[in-house]
Amino acid sequence: MQHEENGPTSGFSTKAIHAGEARQKLGDSITDPIFAASTYTFTDSQAVIDFIEQGHPREEYGRYGNPTEKVAEQKLAALEGAEAGLLYASGMAAIVGLLMAKLNAGDEVVFFDECYHRSREFCAKHLSRFGVVTRQVKTGDYEAMESAITPATKLLVSESPTNPHLSIVDLQRFAELGRRHGVETLIDATLATPFNSQPIAAGVDYVLHSATKYLGGHNDLLAGVLLSSEERLEPVRNLRGILGAVISPQTIQLLLRGLKTFELRIERHNENGLRVAQFLAEHPRVEQVYYPGLPSHPYHELACRTMRGFGGLVTFLLRDADWRATADVVDAARIPRIGPSLGGAESLIEQPLVMSYYECTPEDRQAFGIPDNMIRMACGLENADDLIADLAQALDR
Repeated sequence: MQHEENGPTSGFSTKAIHAGEARQKLGDSITDPIFAASTYTFTDSQAVIDFIEQGHPREEYGRYGNPTEKVAEQKLAALEGAEAGLLYASGMAAIVGLLMAKLNAGDEVVFFDECYHRSREFCAKHLSRFGVVTRQVKTGDYEAMESAITPATKLLVSESPTNPHLSIVDLQRFAELGRRHGVETLIDATLATPFNSQPIAAGVDYVLHSATKYLGGHNDLLAGVLLSSEERLEPVRNLRGILGAVISPQTIQLLLRGLKTFELRIERHNENGLRVAQFLAEHPRVEQVYYPGLPSHPYHELACRTMRGFGGLVTFLLRDADWRATADVVDAARIPRIGPSLGGAESLIEQPLVMSYYECTPEDRQAFGIPDNMIRMACGLENADDLIADLAQALDR
């Protein structure tokens, strides 16, 4: 199948719509078809031999790939500025697939401590059973990360922006640290998206996205993707075929549909996030706002220098509020639904203490930087004026 070649001057939406796709598709359809097949047949035994010996570009079994999956992987790689992409059934499946492919007993991985807590939990609680050592250092402390590197270190990991504090990593410094010590680097750029940040261009080896969020964009799918070079992803792809954490054909179609409007959506998310953050920063009931688009954010200058926009996630602390008063504000909001996740058309709101850290001890929550009075709002695609008015009534009760 011949695919579109989009030149380096192609705009973001042009790539999101056309990259990876054949100009003339099966059945002359304008959209890529869904291949709802678990297996792919051969004309004769010689065709099987040719496939094995010559590596003909075709499918064999659904666990190893799907024609439309390749389209989505090429499209996502083009948006990220990477050579190749590898889709998974979820973002967690993607990072687990990478870690399982790259780490052996005795190896070590170093995390910045604001990374997604489930990613750190998988390493600390599960990979440790197989002899992998996990080290965590304060986010943004590059000297501490460098000190944590040993001859056994194989991977440096961070989010950027982090969740829920929205700290920003200096991607070039992070990548250079890995190169200097011969250690591969991974950035979870789910909150940034390829539109707002380009870790590959900064020299990072692997980029991870939970495509469930902004890339899918409609709160109706689970998917994850790794972006890197073909060479780096080859062993990861082979292990995916063994582990079976594959994405369904129907989900691929939903993801491709969501990507067609990606730039339009992320521009609205950026706009809504900034306006809501500016409103909250001026409200007397709000003690602090975590949003890199605000001058008050400690990483504001770095964010302005390295990002195109700041996304739709806004975290804030209520002034003089215990956990119950904080929950009352969350419950009083009428437009955003209460729920985890982000990046969809519908706004979501939550109290991290209740939603993600309820079973943690107060000491652990303090270590994670999750106070009782914290609220996280994922701004959707509604009108910003309506979101602000709704937050105002919830805060003013």
